[in-house]
Amino acid sequence: MAPTPVRNPPIPDIAHSLQWRDLSDSQLSLALVHAARELAKQRSAPLVMLTNSSEEAEQLRRELVFFAGSDAALPIYTFPDWETLPYDSFSPHQDIVSERLSALYHLPAMRAGIVIVPINSVMHRLPPAEYVLGNSLMVKTGETLDTESLRERLIAAGYQHVDSVYEHGEFAVRGAILDIFPMGSKHPYRIDLFDDEIESLRVFDPETQLSLDKVDEVRVLPGKEFPLNEAGRTQFRKRFRETFDVDTRNCSLYQDISDGIAATGAEYYLPLFFDTLSDLFDYLPEQSVIVRSRQLEQPAQRFWQDIETRYEDRRYDRQRPVLAPAEVFLTPEEVFRHIKPFATITLEATAPSMFPELDNNPQASHPMQALQHFLADHPKHRVLFCAETAGRREVLTELLRTIPLPVQEVDGWQAFADSQISPAITVASLDKGLILPDQQLIMITETQLLGRKIAQRRRRQRKAQDNTDFIIKSLTELRPGAAVVHLDHGVGRYVGLQNLTIENEQTEFLTLEYANAAKLYVPVANLHLISRYGGTDPELAPLDTLGSDTWQKNKRKAAEKIRDAAAELLDIYAKRESKKGFPYRVDDIDYQQFADTFPFEETPDQLDAINGVIADMQSARAMDRLVCGDVGFGKTEVAMRAAFIAVQNNKQVVMLVPTTLLAQQHFESFRDRFADWPVTIELISRFRSGKQQEETLKRIADGKADIIVGTHKLLQNSIKYKDLGLLIIDEEHRFGVQQKERIKALRAEVDILTMTATPIPRTLNLAMSGVRDLSLIVTPPAKRLSVKTFVREHQDSLVKEAILRELLRGGQVFYLHNEVKTIERTAEQLRELVPEARVSVAHGQLPERELESIMADFYHKRHNILVCSTIIETGIDIPNANTIIIDGADKLGLAQLHQLRGRVGRSHHQAYAYLLTPPPKALSTDAQKRLEAIIAASTLGAGFTLASHDLEIRGAGEILGEEQTGHMQKIGFTLYTEMLDEAVKAMREGRTPNIDLVLQSGSEINLRVPALIPDDYLPDIHTRLIMYKRIAGAEDDDELRDLQIEMIDRFGLLPEPVKILLSVTQLKLRAEAYGISKIDASAQTGRIVFGQHTKVDPLSIVQLIQKQSRIYKMSGPTQLGFTHGQEKAAARIEFINKTLDQLRLSADKR
Repeated sequence: MAPTPVRNPPIPDIAHSLQWRDLSDSQLSLALVHAARELAKQRSAPLVMLTNSSEEAEQLRRELVFFAGSDAALPIYTFPDWETLPYDSFSPHQDIVSERLSALYHLPAMRAGIVIVPINSVMHRLPPAEYVLGNSLMVKTGETLDTESLRERLIAAGYQHVDSVYEHGEFAVRGAILDIFPMGSKHPYRIDLFDDEIESLRVFDPETQLSLDKVDEVRVLPGKEFPLNEAGRTQFRKRFRETFDVDTRNCSLYQDISDGIAATGAEYYLPLFFDTLSDLFDYLPEQSVIVRSRQLEQPAQRFWQDIETRYEDRRYDRQRPVLAPAEVFLTPEEVFRHIKPFATITLEATAPSMFPELDNNPQASHPMQALQHFLADHPKHRVLFCAETAGRREVLTELLRTIPLPVQEVDGWQAFADSQISPAITVASLDKGLILPDQQLIMITETQLLGRKIAQRRRRQRKAQDNTDFIIKSLTELRPGAAVVHLDHGVGRYVGLQNLTIENEQTEFLTLEYANAAKLYVPVANLHLISRYGGTDPELAPLDTLGSDTWQKNKRKAAEKIRDAAAELLDIYAKRESKKGFPYRVDDIDYQQFADTFPFEETPDQLDAINGVIADMQSARAMDRLVCGDVGFGKTEVAMRAAFIAVQNNKQVVMLVPTTLLAQQHFESFRDRFADWPVTIELISRFRSGKQQEETLKRIADGKADIIVGTHKLLQNSIKYKDLGLLIIDEEHRFGVQQKERIKALRAEVDILTMTATPIPRTLNLAMSGVRDLSLIVTPPAKRLSVKTFVREHQDSLVKEAILRELLRGGQVFYLHNEVKTIERTAEQLRELVPEARVSVAHGQLPERELESIMADFYHKRHNILVCSTIIETGIDIPNANTIIIDGADKLGLAQLHQLRGRVGRSHHQAYAYLLTPPPKALSTDAQKRLEAIIAASTLGAGFTLASHDLEIRGAGEILGEEQTGHMQKIGFTLYTEMLDEAVKAMREGRTPNIDLVLQSGSEINLRVPALIPDDYLPDIHTRLIMYKRIAGAEDDDELRDLQIEMIDRFGLLPEPVKILLSVTQLKLRAEAYGISKIDASAQTGRIVFGQHTKVDPLSIVQLIQKQSRIYKMSGPTQLGFTHGQEKAAARIEFINKTLDQLRLSADKR
């Protein structure tokens, strides 16, 4: 039989079927697009493509979107699988639920387009069609809206009420503003109300929370595939009790849903919410055409077997009883019976690829020879090349120019097909190419040419404000009971925010508790005087006594010691500054070529780090930079760029890593990355034989080795380098004292680049003190989800469930057991628990070769569970491993737990970390705190925040040794580092440190008017506290203006007290610039108190009094009194500003 024509493939009549055959590469997708357009014309119906797996569905979606282009008349929907196990106690990710609900909403009325459905999704029973349509809501500009009834309706529909909206299914109400991220929508929206009328609807950016474009209407779909309203919950409870003979008091799922909580895994109880259920075929228009492969029965049968197996495992669970498979799922037989009435296209075995091997070979004398031969064989064909991203398009264009093949940019497939341009290039994330002999068209993808999938790391359009100081100094994690430091009164404990009325005016205060239960009320305008207390366990923080002079003495003592510490820091700094570094020359063309072969798109942070390193290397002083980035965020590429520049300048590079396994992995990564360059890379490791090591050492001494990767052995004095220029250290905190001393000695000789995911406090402190340069990489790669972390008591059933969930989606599991003597027994127990698993064991006491072999086998998926010690803690990169189970998590440090958790979640799948512990009562306080911190820091890029937590948990006395600890404990880590920072800056600038500057509490402004953020304007205490801190910490008028714009945008028009708060803060900034310590003003009179080091010219004060003696007079040696009679706050502020306008600054103090 003839192959199916791609341009006009046949379409079957209703209830008839036919075959498509011999479609190769991505011809199927193009044929589907042509068929869907024709079907829309003929019958106004959609094409439904059933795929064998989720991976196939995703690949097909990318191809269809490319071939359909921007054709709005041909929408493409995916109805994805839940990515959970049958009868799972987990729920699908909100984005998946959103995509499914969008498809279900649009399907019944679809008159054109393509729907892609993996077979697993087809087999799930679904809510009735009227549920999705009947529970959807259209919100339009100009309509009236009752926020309270909408709030209740959204909660009942499964939406979550939050403070700030980031994900699908969330909403927030702040006065007259309602933010919502509707299910099925690409963007979140901000609804702005005037009374109860919708004044405007705007899209907003969830990352910056700032508004973007206006829209006229927003569709809000239900939040879940089951109802949580009163009727839905009543139906569920009634049916649950009728179906299961269990004590509902012991069933958390029953209790949660009764309380209106969407219990995880409730999707598998769908029949209990409805009288009857539907399936996908009920949603399809009758005229739809279904496309399926000949082999579809096999994956359907496999999935049904999984369902039955998991049902048998759970059917006798009294606390979480399960429904029979046929109630929740369609059997394979039912699926194929339902397909029959529809017009059906069956895909016969696809034809082999029409392409020869086009992979370019960088080592060959003519790398693109295969492509040249292929194009020569098709002289009359027009050619389109596809690159993954705009950046990759530039690289590919340059590559093609070398053969020479100048290409022209086109905007997608349709633009190419309609034009006569050739060869052309466009941006498309495709794997397979395409040959159309009848049209003489060829499409070649970058994957075909470069032989590897180019993983795209999507650039963030806007980068959230990630300022190093801001992360440390902000009070964003302040909770009642936390220890804080008040600059004038010392260490107290935060109780909460409180409104007090003083002199008939309402002001919001921070309430702090001191020794002997004494209370201190701090006006929010003075929030800049408050800092977090860090440096020891906050519960053991030494509370000060209000009114005593102990705090002032402690501050003075600390200040003296800080001067010594600063001098020592400066000594290290001076040695580094005085020693002339090697100024590297960067060959722009070579460097650009090297950078272009990086297979990802750099994140903004990564580019900042790379540029920082290049600037350091080009300067005349030695580099000492710390790159702190979470596991898998791209630190290694920063190191490789530095290594490339060093080698191009004929310098040797040493990459120092803490473990042999990591050395092996880095060695392979460097070899791959430098494959196209004449660079010799060597490995010194216990995996190498003695003879190999000797030969390597000789090559190093002779300068024949350019980059040397290895463990601490590389620091031995016996190793001679010809010309060492750069030392790259991975995870410095893993090295011992002697190795650190040796590194310290090398610091004076070579450029040093340190990489870490969780910097140890000492390293962090030195970086913060400006002695080392710090680069933060906090932007995660595209599609990377944070790791879901659970702390649980050890139970076999939990372990089995976690392992099976991973294995059934084709993944691998790390099982961490850190006791070598019992590790084999643990592995045996896992083999009995999960007989279908392939279990291997790895720990540091195994012979090197055996360990190397086990890790290689695990990498190549020959085993799917690795029972291991903390040997995997650093750097082992197994993208397919997305579950880690840590046995005895209470015995590990915070940095260790964070590193271990970072071993998973390196692909776009949801990753899980289970921290198994003894019963809670058996945990030490420290262990409990560590586990709480790691759960709290489950967001991506949390390593930096965790390092600050570590300072609190185990004491931060490590800046320059234990002597400092006592002083730090007395005044708190944040204040200590501020004082140290000032001392270091002063000494660097050659002046005597004036630590009093840090200890000055700034200007105090008291205008006896309400200056606060009302709680009805911003109800969430936590967000209010953050805004107060940001306002108090603003450094200039521009920053205050930005905050004003942001608040209006996020929370609505500013009420009067907020306007006054911002004006008072503006006045405070001005007063501080003048050296004024206090401004006090009532409705009639007031005074300005000049500080000890005021910058105001005394002559200008005298002239002011002479000119307006009825208004101004001196009321003390440092006080200017005034009478003004301004009742209104705005007028009072204006009067004081005009007064300051008339005071000149001394010429020598400006």
